[in-house]
Amino acid sequence: MAPEPPLLSMSGITKSFPGVRALDGVDLDVQAGEVHCLLGQNGAGKSTLIKVLAGAHQPDTGTIRWRGEEVTLRSPIAAMRLGIATIYQELDLVEHLSVAENVHLGHEPTTAGFVVRGKAARASTAQLLKRLGHPEIDPGRLVARLSAAQRQIVSMARALSHDVRLIVMDEPSAALDPDEVDNLFRIVGDLTADGVAVVYISHRLEEIRRIGDRVTVLKDGRAVAGGLPAESTPTRDVVALMTGRSVAYVFPERPASAPEGPPVLEVRGLARDGEFAPLDLRVRPGEIVGLAGLVGSGRSEILETVYGARRPTAGQVLVDGTALRPGSVRAAVRAGLGLAPEERKAQALLMLESVTRNVSVSSLSRFARAGWIDRRAELGAARAATRELSLRPDAPSAPVRTLSGGNQQKAVLARWLLRGCRVLLLDEPTRGVDVGARAELYAVIRRLADEGLAVLLVSSEVPEVLGLADRVLVLREGRVVHTAPARELDEHRVLDLVMEGSPAT
Repeated sequence: MAPEPPLLSMSGITKSFPGVRALDGVDLDVQAGEVHCLLGQNGAGKSTLIKVLAGAHQPDTGTIRWRGEEVTLRSPIAAMRLGIATIYQELDLVEHLSVAENVHLGHEPTTAGFVVRGKAARASTAQLLKRLGHPEIDPGRLVARLSAAQRQIVSMARALSHDVRLIVMDEPSAALDPDEVDNLFRIVGDLTADGVAVVYISHRLEEIRRIGDRVTVLKDGRAVAGGLPAESTPTRDVVALMTGRSVAYVFPERPASAPEGPPVLEVRGLARDGEFAPLDLRVRPGEIVGLAGLVGSGRSEILETVYGARRPTAGQVLVDGTALRPGSVRAAVRAGLGLAPEERKAQALLMLESVTRNVSVSSLSRFARAGWIDRRAELGAARAATRELSLRPDAPSAPVRTLSGGNQQKAVLARWLLRGCRVLLLDEPTRGVDVGARAELYAVIRRLADEGLAVLLVSSEVPEVLGLADRVLVLREGRVVHTAPARELDEHRVLDLVMEGSPAT
């Protein structure tokens, strides 16, 4: 008798976006009733793969078989009709609707062709919530009034309101406390006992051991391992499969000795409830301090709080020993802080304006003459700043949107050089930048530090943090779990720390 085919088989899946090959021939087989864990670093292709499976993206090439038959998932509705449900990390619930309305959104109960509202929808929702072990959730309650854990349950109830045979869970435990995680695992166990398959995505390797049956590891858009036994595969082997890059990192040489003297930037007990725990750090002139951690570890939130874009719930930010007014970007900029944010196009650049105006925008008062802007002075100062960073092309009147990603980032840095900033906060400084431009940016950042700038750096790419920083703080779930000179760390060690949560040292 021939063996049963996999419930799901994805073969040779490729998907490209402008300038990026997100998936490069990925294979994934999932059996009915198993928990198949999907692992990989940020940018490995996990999100793209599950969006292909959910019908949100169409693959460029490759085949998808469902219960042995080839299928085309043209839309999320098509995937749902087959029995494939996806619960994303950012839950797509409608906050101003009730629990029952969210659960049945798009497929409301009907009788004789008419939509049935009220009692029927609430009754069927109550049955689903009871199945999930949460009969206390009121089907009539607005989703906006639910806790994060309760919203997770509502998303599961919505998935189960269809005849679902496979559920994709993207970082489902990210916002849950330990007791809630235990309940999540109980629910997953009940689902798989009924023959439902679960594709489980998590950065927490300890969870994979508890709940997973098999593991597929993605790296740089490829499946580098498939079908590994979750319980018996050593953590070191999994981490080794996840590390390594297809791009070359060319980093400038660090100074032979660490910078000395008093810190220009000091953070004392800085915290934001629900985002990161009390944090202490110091950055001296000429020093690059890196924050390493996974998405959700609090990296960007720390940078934005230091910059005043978020108001802390505790602690202080000091520049040259003077405390800044909490939650004030104006105070931070006046004290000499500059931020190059993660989303430079949306958060930093005026895309339709010229290079000159983008560089000068934080220093316009410097060029004001009797209520008018001295254009010649503005142009000269901006051009000097861009030439110092070798921004190309040397066309100050060109719209900044016409520049490459690397040169757009140089325009942001030039803005802060013109402002005379003393502390540079860098969030994902090479995101969307090609390999050659990366090396240029690395050299620029190192030179600025060598000239006395203090740099606080965030990057999801561990090699980038280790290659640029003098000292590294490793974050896990909003807490510093390790601090060490970059020379004493390697990529495997950092990934072990962020995934396993080693104690702080």
